[in-house]
Amino acid sequence: MFPEAPTGGDPSDGSAILRLDFNPPDAHVPGFEIIDLATLHERRRARRRRSDLVHRVDFHTLTLVTEGEGEHAVDFVTYPCRPGTLLWVRPGQVQSFVRPGTANGTHLLFTAAFPPHTSSADRLVKEWYGPVCRHLGASPPYAVLSTLLGQLRAEYDRPAPTVSVEILQLLLATVLLQVERLPHPEGGDPRAGGEVYARFRAELERSYATTRRAADYAHRLGYSVKTLTRACAAATGQPVKHVIDARVALEAQRLLAHTDEPVAAIARRLGFPEPTNFGKFFTRHTGVTPGAFRQTHRRPGENGRAISSTKDQHDEPHHPAPDGR
Repeated sequence: MFPEAPTGGDPSDGSAILRLDFNPPDAHVPGFEIIDLATLHERRRARRRRSDLVHRVDFHTLTLVTEGEGEHAVDFVTYPCRPGTLLWVRPGQVQSFVRPGTANGTHLLFTAAFPPHTSSADRLVKEWYGPVCRHLGASPPYAVLSTLLGQLRAEYDRPAPTVSVEILQLLLATVLLQVERLPHPEGGDPRAGGEVYARFRAELERSYATTRRAADYAHRLGYSVKTLTRACAAATGQPVKHVIDARVALEAQRLLAHTDEPVAAIARRLGFPEPTNFGKFFTRHTGVTPGAFRQTHRRPGENGRAISSTKDQHDEPHHPAPDGR
């Protein structure tokens, strides 16, 4: 969402999705920034950057929309944004402001290392998955989060020598824990899988490109396949093999839509020595061939170019000047 210095490859040759690190222009609190969403868009316009730039980030962003409307896409789903919309985009997710529109609100950016390690919030920021969008409307949870974000903003805006990093960390932890207690949207509740599911998802994120065998994950984690299946069923309603394959299919979709990398190279990257096997896998899980998916989701004008279906609920390739995402 917030172009800084690109990392993780050169997107100019079409082989990588633009990855942006945390490097705000006014870094008086390392690992943390809170601004208005309108300020973010002003920074982009000042640098003549596309408002719909497709990219990943290496940090968390939490946005509470307070006025106006717009659309934000995350991993092939476009979320309408209106007053009361809460967006939590996690490191590695591919995103774009499809239509910034008139949406404004509080935009919070923080690294995974910033929340206090002694709180349960530390666990939340280490999880790469979770609901992206919730529509809170004018509900009591909206009022609570709005108040907490206002307190964060007030502390962050104090004169630099008087800002308390500890207060910011504790307030952020409270915000994240308040978000965690919100009802989960349709599609399961990761909390229902307990520690087994949390450990499995962490290992899956590390290893999805090297193995798709449930037995390998069970062996690495010291569980039986049956235990992993129970945890996945509780958290997602799906068996463990489905969860593994869905993660591989998502990364394949990202690479097909947002890079010009050949299908054979994407297949090898994801652990398929033979492109034909990758094609069969992809078609089985998405209903279309890799080539057809790429053609459907391609958007002219830049290497990262897929947008998405709608769900209701840094653009220069080498070392651009930072603009705070």
